[in-house]
Amino acid sequence: MQDEDFSEFADLSPFELKDKLIAVARTESQKVMLNAGRGNPNFLATQPRRAFLRLGEFAVLEAERSYSYLNSGFGGLPEKDGMIERFEAYAGRFPDDPGITFLRAAISFVRDQLELEREDFILEMVQAFLGCVYPVPPRMLEHAEEIVSAYIAQEMFGKAPKSGPYKLFATEGGTAAMTYIFQTLKNNGLIAPGDKVALGTPIFSPYLEIPPLPEYAMDVVDIRMDEDNDWQFPQEEIAKLEDPAIKVFCLVNPSNPPSYKLSDACLKQLSDLINTKRRDLIVVTDDVYGTFADDFVSLFATCPYNTLCVYSFSKYFGATGWRLGVIALHEDNVLDQALADLPKPVKAGLDQRYSSLTTDVAGLRFIDRLVADSRAVALNHTAGLSTPQQLQMTLLALNGLMDLDGTYKAAAKHLIRHRYRTLCQEMGIEPRIGPNGVNYYTLIDLQQLGEELYGKPFAKWFASGDRGTDFLFRLARETGVVLLPGKGFEVVDSSARVSLANLTEAEYADIGAFTRRVLDELYQEFKSGKK
Repeated sequence: MQDEDFSEFADLSPFELKDKLIAVARTESQKVMLNAGRGNPNFLATQPRRAFLRLGEFAVLEAERSYSYLNSGFGGLPEKDGMIERFEAYAGRFPDDPGITFLRAAISFVRDQLELEREDFILEMVQAFLGCVYPVPPRMLEHAEEIVSAYIAQEMFGKAPKSGPYKLFATEGGTAAMTYIFQTLKNNGLIAPGDKVALGTPIFSPYLEIPPLPEYAMDVVDIRMDEDNDWQFPQEEIAKLEDPAIKVFCLVNPSNPPSYKLSDACLKQLSDLINTKRRDLIVVTDDVYGTFADDFVSLFATCPYNTLCVYSFSKYFGATGWRLGVIALHEDNVLDQALADLPKPVKAGLDQRYSSLTTDVAGLRFIDRLVADSRAVALNHTAGLSTPQQLQMTLLALNGLMDLDGTYKAAAKHLIRHRYRTLCQEMGIEPRIGPNGVNYYTLIDLQQLGEELYGKPFAKWFASGDRGTDFLFRLARETGVVLLPGKGFEVVDSSARVSLANLTEAEYADIGAFTRRVLDELYQEFKSGKK
């Protein structure tokens, strides 16, 4: 194994390299493969799924009322009149069913807390489950937006005051949100080849890989976190954003893969700069892991004018297969101002692009252009996330809103943090969980770990041989453990990302022991003087 050269794989996307590591682990390891490379959680919220199924049965019964005189299996659009009473009669048949209990609580909650009409709410949910009408509005269903907006405010604003109204666009997961944002920025002349995009690194690898693509050809500026200071931004790195040539700043908060949220001090420094010196800066904050943090506050709350917020329901609720995400944008925002400030020739081209949608293209907001561009403009009338997906998203959001005693959130946090402690224990190091640590992932800094275990000469030897990729292949082949390279997330040191969400605690103990074993073997090579 030590004579093989894996350098050809060093520049692959970490998610492509993962497939090669899995192939090695499956074919050559004598142990069961343990894939801690991808962040798909092995936990999920059950109550909103039970509610989805119970609501589905009721919705089908409602559809069957319309044409009950025809052959079985032929239904129609549900009727609003009397629906709430019919639902109560249906629910009475299952008084102790968890799904029914959840739905009854949801109907009560939206009326009492959000001032939504019960009949309108349940009609939207029934139609959404049946998928019997187009998504209207295509950006997001009316009541779904109200509910998810309340959930986003709860999770993203923390103790910060809510800073003005904002709109949501429901998307096919956070990845679709990223795609749509870059496309619409380009289509509207807000970014162009040669422009600078700043990335808060380390960062989720697609943010590194999208800007250099030929259709964008943007220059990347690293705004680097300091590993020795809980992965916060030093003041000199934040100061880089003063460069007016930087058009967009992308940030994952809490970070991926270090899994640390911005500290209060760092958040204030960053916000102060944006709110004073860079009122023209477009900020994209990806806050999917914010729900696992303590007392989380997003840049969406502290820099409302500048910030597009991307949130996905995939991790916290275990819903990666549902593909549920949103883009949030305040009504008063830098993007609409930037559209208004475009040169006349560019505006003329955009008038032509969006002329089939409105006679007032200048008044078409950026968030509505996102919707149109997601369907190549011409298909804007059939845009929008499928209504069953929007229904499940709404129920998940209600699960978060109605978790009044924090039981679900506490369980999710405890699970991943206890796994982290187990992993560290088996590697022979002390766990580091500070006030800003989240622990959805952890980053094993192999050089730092090597130095901690065996001293600086070994760490220098490890780094000089660029053994990070070798370590990953050796770990996969000898133990069946699959990790992702930190290099693919723009981590400077040789490192490996471990997802703490997708395996059992016993398996994380195995990963810790296996990692230590391979490092022990490398140390023996170092002592023997082998090249």
